[in-house]
Amino acid sequence: MNLLKRQRDAFGLSVFDEDVRTHTLCKSSTMHSRLLLSYLQALIDHPAENRATATAKALHTVAESIHKRSLVIIFSDMLEQSENLESIFSALQHLKYNKHEVVLFHVVDQSKEVDFEYENRPYLFIDLESGEKVRLQSNQVKEHYVKQMKSYTEALKVKCLQYKIDFVEADINQGYKKILQSYLVKRSRMGA
Repeated sequence: MNLLKRQRDAFGLSVFDEDVRTHTLCKSSTMHSRLLLSYLQALIDHPAENRATATAKALHTVAESIHKRSLVIIFSDMLEQSENLESIFSALQHLKYNKHEVVLFHVVDQSKEVDFEYENRPYLFIDLESGEKVRLQSNQVKEHYVKQMKSYTEALKVKCLQYKIDFVEADINQGYKKILQSYLVKRSRMGA
């Protein structure tokens, strides 16, 4: 928001889980910026647990409600139980069809969610969306898990390339400045 505000571009915010919970108009004022920051702070202060995510449904809703030729930046881990990759990319294609430029920041904790780096001992894993609990020894599933996550991430990258969507790996342990800076340098080199 700060980058867009400095450029005097309008910006908005959409937050969703099973439904779109927050969707604002695009504006460039300081008052609007403060309002959006208050929405984000409320999410930090009162995180929603045990709510499934319906990315495809939400993206279709957003695609229908924003002005043509917008820059749509999505921050998501893109991991869902109820939807497959095709339905999500159908929604992303809807955004592209409406002439929006789309950037997907694939937000993950690389060491835990992708590389599955846990000590070799029993753990209780809890799905924050469903509340489902699984007790297991990490080394018993690590090889299979890492292989599946790598395959899924590669499929995401290929689909993004196919649909001309910028895919940015965003490891939460790197901090947002490093991630945004490397993306903006890449983007400026491409002349976008």
